[in-house]
Amino acid sequence: LRQYGDHLQLLNVYHAWKNNAESASWCYDNFLNSRSMKSADSVRSQLMRIMSRFGLELKSTDFNDKHYYTNIRRAILSGFFMQVAHLERSGHYLTVKDNQVVALHPSTCLAHKPEFCVYNEFVLTSKNFIRMVTDVRVDWLVEMAPHYYDLKNFPKCEAKTVLERTYLKKQGRA
Repeated sequence: LRQYGDHLQLLNVYHAWKNNAESASWCYDNFLNSRSMKSADSVRSQLMRIMSRFGLELKSTDFNDKHYYTNIRRAILSGFFMQVAHLERSGHYLTVKDNQVVALHPSTCLAHKPEFCVYNEFVLTSKNFIRMVTDVRVDWLVEMAPHYYDLKNFPKCEAKTVLERTYLKKQGRA
């Protein structure tokens, strides 16, 4: 799972905690904060109640389904499509649209540098970091947020070239 990123790593930690009877000693043994795990569980319960109140269907991909992690990555991207960075040929990342030079935060579990990644947090220290990152595919950007990834309003950068090729491929012209 390290190949997909931090969000899925945290989800798996949550599942492991649940599978260990929400044990505080299990958290201690695994260097986790028990209160943080309980807080995450509380947020999950709140979201489920809100969905029920609005009559929204509670559905998840089965854990054993081969698309389980892909569907979660796509769901994360659908909510954070404006927070995407692209790996440039020079080896650094640029945030898409505003071309800020950033680096993956040292705390990431990613074992590789994905071409595109979605992030939750922009951290400014001695340099710009993006934290809580997950690997995403370029065709998902075009599919989920074509209004945002409209090339007419896109700055000149390597990401624009990749997106242009993706649009052409989608139209069957590449």
